[in-house]
Amino acid sequence: MVPHIIAFAAGVWLLQRQAVLPPLDGAWLLLPAAVLVMLLRGDGLPRRIGCGAVMFACCAAAGFLWAAACAHWRLADHLPPEWESRDVTVTGVVAGLPQAYDRSVRFEFDVERVLTPGAQLPQRIVLSWWGRGARDKGPLQLPEVHAGERWELTVRLKRPHGLANPHGFDYEAWLLERGIRATGYVRPKSLPRRLDAAAPGFVYRVEALRERLRGRIRAALGDAPAAGVIVALAMGDQRAIPAEQWQVFTRTGVNHLMSISGLHVTMLSGLAFALANLLWRRSARLTLALPAVKAAAVIGFVVALGYALLAGFAVPAQRTVFMLAVVAVALWMGRIAAAGPVLSLALFAVLVIDPWAVNAPGFWLSFGAVAVIMWVSVNRLHQPHWLVTWGRVQWAVTLALIPPLLAMFQQVSLVSPLANALAIPLVSFVVVPPALAGMLLPVDAPLHFAQWVMAGCLWVLEWLSRWPEAAWQQHAPPAWTVLVALAGTAWLLLPRGFPARWIGVIAFLPLFLVVPAPPPEGALRLTVLDVGQGLAVVAQTRNHALLFDTGPAFGPGADSGSRVIVPFLRAAGIRRLDTMVVSHDDADHTGGALSVLQALPVDMMLTSLPDLDPLLLLGPEERRCMAGQHWRWDGVDFEMLYPDAATRAAEKLKDNERSCVLKIGTAAGSVLIPADIERRGEQTLLSAMPEKLKADVLVAPHQGSRTSSSQAFVEAVAPRLVIFPVGYRNPFRHPHPEVVARYAALGSVAVRTDQGGAIAVELQAGKPLVLMRYRDRHVRYWHAPREDGAVEGLLSADM
Repeated sequence: MVPHIIAFAAGVWLLQRQAVLPPLDGAWLLLPAAVLVMLLRGDGLPRRIGCGAVMFACCAAAGFLWAAACAHWRLADHLPPEWESRDVTVTGVVAGLPQAYDRSVRFEFDVERVLTPGAQLPQRIVLSWWGRGARDKGPLQLPEVHAGERWELTVRLKRPHGLANPHGFDYEAWLLERGIRATGYVRPKSLPRRLDAAAPGFVYRVEALRERLRGRIRAALGDAPAAGVIVALAMGDQRAIPAEQWQVFTRTGVNHLMSISGLHVTMLSGLAFALANLLWRRSARLTLALPAVKAAAVIGFVVALGYALLAGFAVPAQRTVFMLAVVAVALWMGRIAAAGPVLSLALFAVLVIDPWAVNAPGFWLSFGAVAVIMWVSVNRLHQPHWLVTWGRVQWAVTLALIPPLLAMFQQVSLVSPLANALAIPLVSFVVVPPALAGMLLPVDAPLHFAQWVMAGCLWVLEWLSRWPEAAWQQHAPPAWTVLVALAGTAWLLLPRGFPARWIGVIAFLPLFLVVPAPPPEGALRLTVLDVGQGLAVVAQTRNHALLFDTGPAFGPGADSGSRVIVPFLRAAGIRRLDTMVVSHDDADHTGGALSVLQALPVDMMLTSLPDLDPLLLLGPEERRCMAGQHWRWDGVDFEMLYPDAATRAAEKLKDNERSCVLKIGTAAGSVLIPADIERRGEQTLLSAMPEKLKADVLVAPHQGSRTSSSQAFVEAVAPRLVIFPVGYRNPFRHPHPEVVARYAALGSVAVRTDQGGAIAVELQAGKPLVLMRYRDRHVRYWHAPREDGAVEGLLSADM
């Protein structure tokens, strides 16, 4: 059974790697394959091998086809393009916990009826509801909306679309897994109506209960230091934990504990099993009616299921519930279940219910950790003291998770064993039980006790996270090095007596030593990251790196620096920035600067920020952008063309017109990055240095705004390639059609980050200009088709 389920999982995983969703026409082939399996059955090694191979292939095909069928069903529920950005009136139910932010409330919404004639909407959407005064800086009043309520709303939607960057988060895949097929907002001038305070339905009532319990915890704990952690542990609401605390948990390797994990579900279920078994045996009548073990198995499973439902039924909780269900059935039937089949059946159940789970890092880390625990503790001839077993398990899990953690996040905590030795018993046995008791009972004392203990644990974790080398960070390792390291892990963790286990250490070396190849001497690698409506450009030479602008902030605790730029730099093997340019004081260019400065060393900052900007006080050595600044790295020339002295001294000048303008020159061509300059700045450059504006690659000024890219400027630059760093369906409608037409009239190739994701360009002497778009190289079937088609490739020198 175990190999067959592994084959099924492999088929599911393979489907999620497809660029185009395959048709289901070939599903009928499983029937003759099953007949072939029946014919091959029999004695003899050849027959067994043949039967096993065909059966394995059939299971893999079944997994592939099941995942494909689920994908077809889900993608059929979509928002037609013609109904994007149009007002639609709907009625439906708030389907999840509303999340309040600084200026809006965000929630999932199940559409029941579409009242606008002719409109078609998917069944589940995500909405943001802005508070009154949120957009005009007036007094803020967030709307009152609760889980399980039925509303009539006028909304404006768009199809799922996320940022697309190397080693970035796939927001579109995340939405697909949750069945969310459109995102949008409640129209501010509409007249929303609450139709029902409590819509019928089991799921809605569970969500309403979760919200009430969350409100109880918040009312009891207020702004206590660990209040958000208690909410996460009791309710599975991880968004309640502040971003700075998540950073502490990540650096110390205990972030897996700060939600309703499998460990917590197992602990609570085991406690319920032991208590039920003890009390049931005290009643002769109950014991004669049903054996205590069977009754305790049912009660333990029900408790686990209830706790997991309160958690939102995430993958770790799902895996544990399904494993406990198998164990409960085995106890009920009086049969001992082996560990391997239990885990494999849980894997099968998770993938049948949610075939997109394989896209989530938590799926691999959760099942992988349990598999490692079984590898080092099950079926051993000698069972040592429990403390020795616990230490061995900690060592095994820490070692085994290094390859996947480096592959997924490019970092691993070095203090994790010490931090987990403290946090696992403390959180699981001292914090979670009173937190649950205080949540369910009309007494606040257990909640305060749990918060007090968790605050003390948090203090220790913060101290550990401040150690200079608390976390190891490095480049993204190639896939083959991860597989080799995993094989080495399995060899290292073999029982004592196996020869040459030390060879497993050698298998880890490629994971650290095989690094991304830098550009050759004199070459330039330029990446315009997809940060939405904003700008972030990484310029890399053989031994140096520069970051030009840092994109926008997305909300409290989330910005382009932490979500896009830092992961990209880390994965690319860039461990420090020689220069960071913050072109001017605009939120879509400075939003991620602080996160970048906190994450990695920056030698120098060039900027046009105001003198008293807080960023200047926190940042590294700072210099003002000034026309004439010049430096040379590895045979590549960098020159600042703007602003000049007169512009810097001018008063009542728009911040955009003070933008730093950088030109990068190589033997193979040049790049011009003019940030947000508008017509005045363009005219100044045309008057002062028209001969220096010619460039092969241009990052369009001001994201292609109508106030920039004047005809004279476009003709002076005459780029072969123009890049528009814009957000999907941005409210400014950048790039403006007139601007696009000007570049097209010159024969320039135009690419956009909202359509192509991150745009990479390589300039190398003796070779054509190389253009690479991330969405062309990383295509998945759930990604919306682009309107411009694929343009990745080479731009010839005579273009």
